[in-house]
Amino acid sequence: MNLLEPILADAAEITRIRRDIHAHPELAFQEERTADVIAKALTDWGIPIHRGLGKTGVIGIVKNGSSPRAVGLRADIDALPMTEHNVFPHASRHPGKMHACGHDGHTAMLLAAAKHLARHRNFDGTVYLIFQPAEEGGGGAREMIKDGIFEKFPMEAVFGAHNWPGMKVGMIGVNPGAMLASSNEFKVTITGKGSHAALPHLGIDPVPVACQMVMAWQTIITRNRRPIDPGVISATMIHTGEAINVVPETAEIRGTVRTFSLETLDLIERRMKEVAEHTCAAFGAECEFMFKRNYPPTVNHAAETEFVQRVLGHVVGEANVVPFEPTMGAEDFSFFLQAKPGCYFAIGNGDGSHREGGHGLGPCMLHNPSYDFNDELIPLGATCWVRLAEEWLRQPAPAR
Repeated sequence: MNLLEPILADAAEITRIRRDIHAHPELAFQEERTADVIAKALTDWGIPIHRGLGKTGVIGIVKNGSSPRAVGLRADIDALPMTEHNVFPHASRHPGKMHACGHDGHTAMLLAAAKHLARHRNFDGTVYLIFQPAEEGGGGAREMIKDGIFEKFPMEAVFGAHNWPGMKVGMIGVNPGAMLASSNEFKVTITGKGSHAALPHLGIDPVPVACQMVMAWQTIITRNRRPIDPGVISATMIHTGEAINVVPETAEIRGTVRTFSLETLDLIERRMKEVAEHTCAAFGAECEFMFKRNYPPTVNHAAETEFVQRVLGHVVGEANVVPFEPTMGAEDFSFFLQAKPGCYFAIGNGDGSHREGGHGLGPCMLHNPSYDFNDELIPLGATCWVRLAEEWLRQPAPAR
């Protein structure tokens, strides 16, 4: 790998920052301490900052030369509402909060890049360092857009990255088009008529209605959706009843829908509502249907993806930039990609062998209580960010 020597020299310092953030996780829109740590580091390195976008977001501004051109690099900074099983020294000190997705590492990689960019300024233009809150369900990217990030800090393109357990360290996964799915949730309330369980003919039982509805929804996937358009409908909760000898009056079904395109999502939402309402009508029950769209699919732009493949091929070797198999997980960087051209890529986090003594017994996978970010990625990720920023501002401005 062609890593930048000054970044390698700073690796121990940035690792300490990463582990400090890991030990003090903060949830969506509560990242006050984390934002303070980021802001202090950037200020100490002579980087002007702007705070408050998306409530707790931090923007670092590194300028050089006279070019009006600019590019954005983004790291997410929030933790998850779960209890860590690791007991090594930098494990979470706050039960019920944990950096189980590596956002502490993403922050560290961008901080390392920030320090290098500020020190060397081997570019002409502006690099915006976007430390974004509330990726884990809060839609921090959407809130930063609402607060005017792209008006206050005009940029030609924006890039994001995520560590990826199971992918070898030194490998980059990326492809044009969909990388991650949309994230959506639904809730259906079925209202029937309660009765004694020994006299079901006197009531309208919502339980078989719920069962029929869940099974019927799967025909949307198998018979309405084009087979080449991925989609998932998962009913994950059915709540009903309080006693074994009572036919309940209501039943509630909740779950999630994932797609790689908005067209497929439109189809699934429309058909789910139709199936729900008509199934209830067939049984004489009433239906209340709710469908909430959380995150859109994360879809890379073709030109920016080719740019990432080319530039990062020089960092890790062309053979180590590989196609990424799209996953039905979701990511709110999707909002940035709807507003600006850009690319989101994965950086291999290894198989978990980097974890020190004191780690939990579970696998080192995302959203797992035994996860820990691989600090070996900090110099790699930082080098990737620096090279992407320098090369973007060095090449001719894209025609739009």
